[in-house]
Amino acid sequence: MSKELIIDDAHPLLSKNGLNYTVFRSDYEQIRYFTLMLVQRSRPNADERLLLEQQVSEIIKNAIKHGNKCDPEKEIQVWYNFTAREARLIVQDQGTGFKDLEKWNIFNAKRQEYLDKEDFIGLMNYVSWRTKKSDAYDGGNALFAAVEYWTEGVVFSSARNTIAVGKTFSGDLMETEGDE
Repeated sequence: MSKELIIDDAHPLLSKNGLNYTVFRSDYEQIRYFTLMLVQRSRPNADERLLLEQQVSEIIKNAIKHGNKCDPEKEIQVWYNFTAREARLIVQDQGTGFKDLEKWNIFNAKRQEYLDKEDFIGLMNYVSWRTKKSDAYDGGNALFAAVEYWTEGVVFSSARNTIAVGKTFSGDLMETEGDE
């Protein structure tokens, strides 16, 4: 799997076929509620479900905060499907898109290089991703975690305001059909 963000309108993860659909308003206070609504019927075991909730929450939060600038008049569109075997999610906001995507990929590649070399002094320059628009709570951690967590990839549309992710769960992380 690629540990970078991809731009590819033809990527299979951007296909909405067979996915559930909903719309949420850009209410930053409701992110946790929106997330729980989406993953409530997911079937991975409890530990994996917590990671899934965290990942979905971060993607929704980024769409509301960075894409729609927390404008309550704007909405995010969400396509999703969570089963015992896989998780698929597409989130589209009404913003101008992730303009610095290529710069983030370069930053992350250098970060990974220092991690691989166990050069923790050099890594200090790549601990958090910041732009001129970043606030005190921004640091790129959600994207760093996303490229690790989503085993099928992290894909953006060419407009850069739509993100699609996918994960296949390993057999040992799934609940059996009889478990509740």
